[in-house]
Amino acid sequence: MKGYWVIVADAIGDEAARNEYVRLWKPIAEKYQAKVNPANISPVLKETRTGVRVTIVEFPSLEAAKACYDDPAYAEAKVFAIKSAGRDLIIVAGDLG
Repeated sequence: MKGYWVIVADAIGDEAARNEYVRLWKPIAEKYQAKVNPANISPVLKETRTGVRVTIVEFPSLEAAKACYDDPAYAEAKVFAIKSAGRDLIIVAGDLG
């Protein structure tokens, strides 16, 4: 069963922090075989308090999704993600595709 991150985020407030997050995320995504917004999933954000964006990150397994989040390299990248915009991140297992 696949694992997913479901991220609901505010508007980007710090573009430089976002760019640094993207730079740091690329090798992490490769390591964990993560796919951002896979083509077979079309999220529609309907209800939220402050979020304006939704991102789905697909992993080969729930274990990979959890391991990626707990990876020290991701801890470094996450600092920039949070600096760029407020967000909520949920890890779930399933078959969304």
